[in-house]
Amino acid sequence: MPLPDLVLASSSSYRKALIARLGLDCRSLAPDIDERALDQERPVETAMRLAVAKARKIATDAPAALIIGSDQVAVLGDTVLGKPGTHAAAAQQLRAMSGRSVVFHTALCLLDAATDAVQVANVPTTVQMRELDAALIERYLRRDQPYDCAGSAKIEALGIALVENVKSDDPTALIGLPLIALVSMLKRAGVVVP
Repeated sequence: MPLPDLVLASSSSYRKALIARLGLDCRSLAPDIDERALDQERPVETAMRLAVAKARKIATDAPAALIIGSDQVAVLGDTVLGKPGTHAAAAQQLRAMSGRSVVFHTALCLLDAATDAVQVANVPTTVQMRELDAALIERYLRRDQPYDCAGSAKIEALGIALVENVKSDDPTALIGLPLIALVSMLKRAGVVVP
């Protein structure tokens, strides 16, 4: 049986690298959606809504595909940590995170565009950060330049040195695409990996 058209609704190089681990033929299309949280929306709700919205946006261009949408929202206490964008904003985020726990809500959606069947899950990850002094933060930022990462640290690169421990059901969730959950969703949709 031929595999269905599989589309990753993302332009993220991190998510593309994760999906490549599964050895599936998968193309990527970038969804153009407003990623701002709605009023009174909890971070987990934002992540799940955006994962579905990304998949649905791509469904208009791939009406017979299985579409993978994902979104991640990082939370420090009551503060949502976005992608810093600049060196100064990243340094500020890391100073705030020093010695504290950050929760990353990584939502995943698998949309069968042909039938409109939707599977959605959230895989939370709690990251306990080490105590970070100004010199360490500066050295790290100059090396990894994680300005496109929520929480200002690339766990798959040198950012691991900033972390004391990680608690999650899926180690790939923190990078941005929970593969354990995805493999289960694909199986329910008739795609067996490997």
